[in-house]
Amino acid sequence: MIELKGLTKRFDDFVALDNIDLTIPEGTAFGLLGSNGAGKSTILRILSGIYKQEAGDAHIDGEPIFDNVSVKEKVFFINDETIQFSRFTLIELKDFYKRFYPKFSEEIFEKLKNTIKLPSDKRIDQFSKGMKRQAVVIIGLSCQTDYLLLDEAFDGLDPTMRIIVKRMLVDAMLDRKLTTIISSHNLKEINEVCDTVALMHKGKIIFNRDLDSVKGNIHKVQAAFAIDYDKDAFSDLEVLHYERNQSLTYLIIKGDEEEIKSKLNIKKPLVLDIIPLTLEEIFIYEMEGLGYDCTEIN
Repeated sequence: MIELKGLTKRFDDFVALDNIDLTIPEGTAFGLLGSNGAGKSTILRILSGIYKQEAGDAHIDGEPIFDNVSVKEKVFFINDETIQFSRFTLIELKDFYKRFYPKFSEEIFEKLKNTIKLPSDKRIDQFSKGMKRQAVVIIGLSCQTDYLLLDEAFDGLDPTMRIIVKRMLVDAMLDRKLTTIISSHNLKEINEVCDTVALMHKGKIIFNRDLDSVKGNIHKVQAAFAIDYDKDAFSDLEVLHYERNQSLTYLIIKGDEEEIKSKLNIKKPLVLDIIPLTLEEIFIYEMEGLGYDCTEIN
């Protein structure tokens, strides 16, 4: 389990993380969303032991993270800087990391290497950006850590390879209780892999929810009534957005779908349709409901 309490990190006068509280249970596929500078990468660097916080606590499985070898053996961090030894071949890179991760699996390494078909004898500095990312994903999964941290995990991968790498991650999560934290600005990718998501903005977590509950708790309603109702007429519902366009009323309502229908039917609508929202729309309306300017967040 990952536990962050009152976590604060500064770089000179810039507050990268501002009093963060976050708990991530074992086996969770957790997504960190936010624009550049929101604090996503800083959290991952603290979890991997690269950075030390100025204030607060950061624990993995009850142990402090920074300068703790036993914790570092449980964590593998994938980002653009992971491959520091770019003159290595893939085999040499594997042999290097194998020294630091006691659970390293040669069997998994060979299986993944054969799946992606990366050259074993070619120096990594001769790989494309996408090939480098594939190489480090292979190494990361082969290390058999309990926690896998990915910063912009699918950056540089072509569409086909994105599907393959996502499948590899999902298989690893299903095969063992791998806790995965993926930092991204791409909501679609988070939605495809993660079951819980947090949205960061200016060093704070402003949203932390289970994705299934998010999707089932906000609804877009298109309705027509014999009477022109203003927004106040729907005060018995949690309306996040109200709009009228000629004879149609559009509502974004938070709550149970059947309860929403029941309350709206009291007004005897001529038309009543529940329209599915995209996850991006859900996040926009949730943030606006919390008083945030989504143009600033995006």
